[in-house]
Amino acid sequence: MWDTVEPPAARRLVAGAVGLFAERGFGGASTRDIAAAAGLSPGAMYVHFPSKAELLARIVMIVHEAAYEAVSGAVLRAGSPAARVRALVYALARFHAAHQRGCRVVQNELGALAADDWARVRAERRRVEALFRDEVGAGVAAGVFETADVAGTTRAIVSMCVDVSRWYRPGGTDSPEDVGALYAHLALRMVRALPC
Repeated sequence: MWDTVEPPAARRLVAGAVGLFAERGFGGASTRDIAAAAGLSPGAMYVHFPSKAELLARIVMIVHEAAYEAVSGAVLRAGSPAARVRALVYALARFHAAHQRGCRVVQNELGALAADDWARVRAERRRVEALFRDEVGAGVAAGVFETADVAGTTRAIVSMCVDVSRWYRPGGTDSPEDVGALYAHLALRMVRALPC
C-alpha cells in the first residue's frame, strides 16, 4: 500500500510509522523513533512531513483511498445484486485482513487526527458506505433482498468488515481470502438474500 508514497525516504517514514503506531500507539512513538525506524536522521522527517500528526493523516488517507479502490473495483466485475454485495464484502473484509497492521493503526488512531483531516476521512468513509448502501438498496428494490433498514444493515455490514483489522492476525489459520469469503456469506445472510 505504501508504494505510492514518494520519494523513497518518505515511503520508509510511512512504513516505519505504521510499525511503531501499531506497536506503541500514536502517542508512544516519537518522531525520533520514526526516523530511526526509517534509517534516517531525526531532522529528516520534517523534510517530508511537517509533524507526526501530518504523517498519521497521510497514512490514514492512503488506507482509506486503497480500501475504496479495492471495493469499487470489485463491484465492477459482478452482475446480480447478490454477486455485487458478495464482491463488495469480500473485497473490504479481505482488504482489512491483508493490510491488518495499517488498518488497525487507522482504527485505533482516528482520535489523533486534526479536525480538517477527520473531515476528509469521513468523506472517504461515506464513499465506501455509499457503495454498499446503493447495492443493498438495489437488491431490496429488485426483490432479491429482504431488510427493513437498508442504512442500518449497510452500517452493520461495513462495520463488521472494518473490525477484521482488530482481531485478524497474519499467519493464522485463516487467510485474508478465507475471511473475505466467510464475511461475504454472512452479509448475504444479513440481507436475507432470496433464491434467484
